[in-house]
Amino acid sequence: MKVKIIAAVFFSSLFTLSCTNLDEELYDRIPDDEFGKTPTEIEALVGGAYSSLRGFSDAISNSFPGSEYVFFLNEVASDEAVIPTRGTDWYDGGRYQQLQRHQWDPENGAILSAWRYCYAGIAKVNAIIYQVDKAGLTDEAKAPIYAELKSIRAYYYYMLLDMFGNVPIVTNFEDTGLPSNSSRQEVYNFVESELLNALPYLKSNVVYSKFTKNVAYALLARLYLNSEAFVGTARWQDCINMCQNISGYTLTPDYFASFLTNNQTSPEIIFAIPYDQKAGTVGNYMNSMSCHYLHRFTISATGDYPWSANGMSAEPGVYSSFEDVDKRKKAMLEGDQINLATGSVLLMDSGLPLTYTEDIVDFTNAKQNEGVRLAKYEMKAGEQWERDHDLVVIRYAEILMMQAECYVRLGQPGLAAPFVQQITDRAGTEMPATIDLNFIDKELLREFIFEGRRRTDNIRFGTYFQPWWEKGTTPEYRGIFPIPKAVMDTNANLVQNTGY
Repeated sequence: MKVKIIAAVFFSSLFTLSCTNLDEELYDRIPDDEFGKTPTEIEALVGGAYSSLRGFSDAISNSFPGSEYVFFLNEVASDEAVIPTRGTDWYDGGRYQQLQRHQWDPENGAILSAWRYCYAGIAKVNAIIYQVDKAGLTDEAKAPIYAELKSIRAYYYYMLLDMFGNVPIVTNFEDTGLPSNSSRQEVYNFVESELLNALPYLKSNVVYSKFTKNVAYALLARLYLNSEAFVGTARWQDCINMCQNISGYTLTPDYFASFLTNNQTSPEIIFAIPYDQKAGTVGNYMNSMSCHYLHRFTISATGDYPWSANGMSAEPGVYSSFEDVDKRKKAMLEGDQINLATGSVLLMDSGLPLTYTEDIVDFTNAKQNEGVRLAKYEMKAGEQWERDHDLVVIRYAEILMMQAECYVRLGQPGLAAPFVQQITDRAGTEMPATIDLNFIDKELLREFIFEGRRRTDNIRFGTYFQPWWEKGTTPEYRGIFPIPKAVMDTNANLVQNTGY
């Protein structure tokens, strides 16, 4: 062996990572100058970076695979979702109550899990870049591989920029020193430069679930849309410019087509994380995180459906904010739940009917049936615990809405109308005579309900800092999360985010 891959505990003192199986082999028993010369070998290497997006599990904080806590942080800290405590279920040391009330501290386990998810992915990408470095390829052959890998890494850093702000930028797999924070501006600049530098080498055509020019443009558009919130500099026109570079996608006539089991055929999905239980992927269980334990009997008369955890619900007021004619309202379950075996309302163990209610009287001790439930992705009899639908990350509707919002912010609401019209026509709702930021904000909630992005919208619109259900006024510093205490305790070079 000419080179040995450094142990996968990469910066264990910083990231508190243990070695985990991320569903791919790093080929660390093959001499570096002999591997990576065929398309199959290259695909295997790069595939390892993509598989990291599905996450990992261990005994430290990520008790389940998948980006569960990234989703939970961005939903429960928003005005869209809540995870009520039901008896002893979903208390977990009060982490979700803290998120709901914006009272988290650096010891919150969900925050640690989200940090570790991102840095585990970054470590994986850095390891693969290191291996490509040693693969014996020409610089010309390496360029498109580096572009794809660095774009995946930029996606992880975008999430860290959004959630934590001032984080270490780590790109050298061989450097085992303890890094210091970079400023939020430096992280912002890094994400931007990595994507811009990758663009010339990324594929121009539509390639499902891969980083292409279109995906890079979409991520840059997100960066510019949130630029003022991230670093204090508005870049609305830059966001529009990136959106206008994207081509090859259309809205599906049926809003829910992008969330079916076989959603890989959707012409609307720009980027998704693929899952396939037959291929042995792990981590796609979000559909089981919301409905009541007995909900399976509303899907199959024999209960032929995976267990449900009776967790996340819509915040009170979200369901009723949708017009009845709005087709997207069906992304939530409310009311009586029918037992397919009897044709009657399903009864809970208490003997009371399973009727999902919008109101949650006490979210620290909620009743088993309280809360409107998530139903955006298809649920059907015979599914396995590992679902086959792919997790949607970016879809074309977002590109339309980003342009609409930016035109409104630039004082040109008339130019927003054609983009909004496509969204409201599909939803079956009326477009307002005047498109303003209040409408855009509410339309973003309706269009992207339970897609794990609402917190970022709340911050951009300023509503995040205002009181809402079970939450008072939020201080400005809580626009980002603290660096987890477990990370701070093992790296004296880090400085905690202001206010924590």
